[in-house]
Amino acid sequence: MTTVIVLIAAPEGLRGHLTRWMVEVNAGVFVGNPSQRVRDRLWDLLASRIGDGQAVLVEPAENEQGWAVRTAGRDRWHLADVDGLVFSGRLHQ
Repeated sequence: MTTVIVLIAAPEGLRGHLTRWMVEVNAGVFVGNPSQRVRDRLWDLLASRIGDGQAVLVEPAENEQGWAVRTAGRDRWHLADVDGLVFSGRLHQ
């Protein structure tokens, strides 16, 4: 399965770093097939540098949906795990 990363209001430089490993298919939306090791290192970098922005990573997982989600930064989306299924919705501010 493909990995997808979405950056929202990300600091300068993060998008450029991701283009070394993934393809930017739309502004802030990256798609690719990095190994688990590369994916974990990219996530560590994003999570530490996202600041007031938000990063969302969708990756392959051995669960009912076949994927899992990681989020970092300012909470713009709420994720809920209901019996192993992930649902999301926009937070009201």
